[in-house]
Amino acid sequence: MEASLQLNGIQLSPSLVHQVLQRLKNVSKIALGFFSWAREQASYRHDVECYNLMIDILGKVHQFDVIWQLIMEMDQEQIRPAHTTFYILIRRHIAAGFTRQAIRAFDDMVGFIEREHNSDDFVFLLDTLCKYGHVKVATEIFNKRKSQFTPDAKMYTVLVYGWSKFNKQDMAKKFFDEMIDRGIEPNVVTYNVLLNGICRRARLHPDPRFDQTIEEAEKLLKEMKLREIEPDATSYSIVLHVYSRAHKPNLSLLKLREMKERGISPTIATYTSVIKCLCSSGRIADAEELLDEMTANGVCPTAETYNCFFKEYRGRNDADSALKLYRKVEDSMSLGLLSIHTYNILIGMFSKLNKMEIVDELWTSMLEGGIGPDLDSYTCLIHNLCERKKWREACHFFVQMIEKGFLPQKRTFETLYRGLIQSDMLRTWRRLKKRLDEESVKFSSEYERYHFKPYRR
Repeated sequence: MEASLQLNGIQLSPSLVHQVLQRLKNVSKIALGFFSWAREQASYRHDVECYNLMIDILGKVHQFDVIWQLIMEMDQEQIRPAHTTFYILIRRHIAAGFTRQAIRAFDDMVGFIEREHNSDDFVFLLDTLCKYGHVKVATEIFNKRKSQFTPDAKMYTVLVYGWSKFNKQDMAKKFFDEMIDRGIEPNVVTYNVLLNGICRRARLHPDPRFDQTIEEAEKLLKEMKLREIEPDATSYSIVLHVYSRAHKPNLSLLKLREMKERGISPTIATYTSVIKCLCSSGRIADAEELLDEMTANGVCPTAETYNCFFKEYRGRNDADSALKLYRKVEDSMSLGLLSIHTYNILIGMFSKLNKMEIVDELWTSMLEGGIGPDLDSYTCLIHNLCERKKWREACHFFVQMIEKGFLPQKRTFETLYRGLIQSDMLRTWRRLKKRLDEESVKFSSEYERYHFKPYRR
């Protein structure tokens, strides 16, 4: 790639580097190689956004030592790290389960961005901890530092969300009550978080449990109105999600109608909840009608909306309907709306049905769109090829996977091993294992600047 850029006389710019890194976001080794090469080019200098993107790519594969080297490099190059640089690092630490390191990065941030922490920084730390299931750590740090940061509605809403997500409604209510006792007025977001806590994790079967959940939700909606806080589209979407989980298509449609009658325009989340309910209940025709309605109303479907249909088609082995919808998305020039998860559903389905020409088309589309493939794409395809005893094709994608820096799952490794041994392809297995061992320790010169840890099986 670097040679091609030089031969064609293409002038590097931060915008171009950023676009290339976006395309390489799932292949960290290649991304770092390109980033290092670009850094050495004359008349070019990385900007903060390029560093941020590279840090995010490395954080995804837990290369935190390299990230700190990049941050120090920024400081030496007189490129001041932004608060967003540390937000990325904090989020990746927490996502990896390294909460102490995240808090340390939060404290170290002040020395680099040359300003004191503000309440937005603290809210970000609490929110990220809660989103990744570390609400106890968030509560501990809130209690320790609330004298430093004046508690407000955002902070309490984040903690209510964290405990609700952790399925501890009593703790969520405790922080809600503490908020009111401090004279901080809850808003519609706070109530929606409480409502979400009641509805999202409730057991909905048998029917009396469903009725109890809806009764609690309606009670909270009435309390909102008493405080003169009007339920919004999110409030309705949360309740509709309960109907969807309980497979109550008729109730979902009634609630959607009520929402419209109140003058609240359904959002993408609202439509998706109802479509999901209709699809899972086997009412595909009604779901398709609702899809047409939402597009007519100017609400653009997301990958999650389309996934509702594709999952149902996959369950039915209905390749024709799945391909028809995919072609419809393709014809509307909306393939960019599809996610890697969408492609993985379709690749899994068509490879299982042995429609490899469609799999090839999907794979090419995914590559051209810069969406993937990711580890799940390779795993799904390799396992389906193994099931059909297509060992050479499976080996091809296995090698491609490790060359891109993805660590194969243990079961993928063992499935391929057993299959090759049972098919008397021991020589192929030895070549494959040798390639894997080489790839796990081989790094070219562009990585020598950084302490990039090799992948291990």
